[in-house]
Amino acid sequence: MNWVSIVAIIISSTLVYSTPLIFTALGGTFSERGGIVNVGLEGIMVMGAFSSVVFNLTFAGSLGKATPWIAALVGGVVGVIFSLLHAVATINFRADHIISGTVMNLMAPALGVFLVKAMYAKGQTDNIEQNFGYFSFPGLSKIPVLGPIFFKDTSLMAYVAILVAVFAWWLMFKTKFGLRLRSVGENPQAADTLGINVYGYRYAGVLISGFLGGIGGAVFAQSISGNFSVGTIVGQGFISMAAMIFGKWNPIGAMGAALFFGFAQSLSIIGGQLPGINKIPSVYLLIAPYILTILVLVFFLGKATAPKADGTNYIKSK
Repeated sequence: MNWVSIVAIIISSTLVYSTPLIFTALGGTFSERGGIVNVGLEGIMVMGAFSSVVFNLTFAGSLGKATPWIAALVGGVVGVIFSLLHAVATINFRADHIISGTVMNLMAPALGVFLVKAMYAKGQTDNIEQNFGYFSFPGLSKIPVLGPIFFKDTSLMAYVAILVAVFAWWLMFKTKFGLRLRSVGENPQAADTLGINVYGYRYAGVLISGFLGGIGGAVFAQSISGNFSVGTIVGQGFISMAAMIFGKWNPIGAMGAALFFGFAQSLSIIGGQLPGINKIPSVYLLIAPYILTILVLVFFLGKATAPKADGTNYIKSK
């Protein structure tokens, strides 16, 4: 195996495992830029994974190759509905953001498994037949060296996620919506004084996080796990939060951190094909992403500055 093939395997696998993290980390960025801590990203991903797999199994026969793409949007819509619980609890009822998110994380897997048992009379779904698979860009895949590495047998959804990250950065830092969203996350009292609807923009941030988190869960289920069970989404939402923090609540930074964590996760799958790494016990490669997550939270949480009003409930009368 030559070096081009080795690099191509690493890049392709990294993109596959990074894509769900990119979407979900972007979602967390929108929520926290608006001042709402969304610990419930894990639960949102679970519901996105569940709904997308059920949709895929139901409509694969009629929709064909378009099924996973439509199912990803379905997962996003279900993520919006599920995140609405967090928005109502934290914005209207002023619940503690961490407790509300934790409840979502506890509720989602149980709800998903209950519905699976009710629908399929067993603890997990069948494997889907239509998944995202691998894609080769016409023309670009034939470019010497770069073609096989970046554009051949790769994840098309990963490139969509990268484009979404760029768009999210533009939306957050170059538009009136982004300026107002950031203002309610920094100083909601001042924003309210200027006539900005603090509650409305906070709702928007949480619902956007639900949509992107739901897509993240749907992509994971349809490109990596292939079905839904209680263990489909294990720690992916928390890794996404770490990527958001590592990226300093910036969409481009969150994307870069997600690529890093995706690379760490992919090593446990492709490590056996890589010289040197194939000698490391697989158990170490499996726990590496979670160890890195802990290290990022320990070393970067204090250095990365969150929005000033992040996690603070806003009471309009004050």
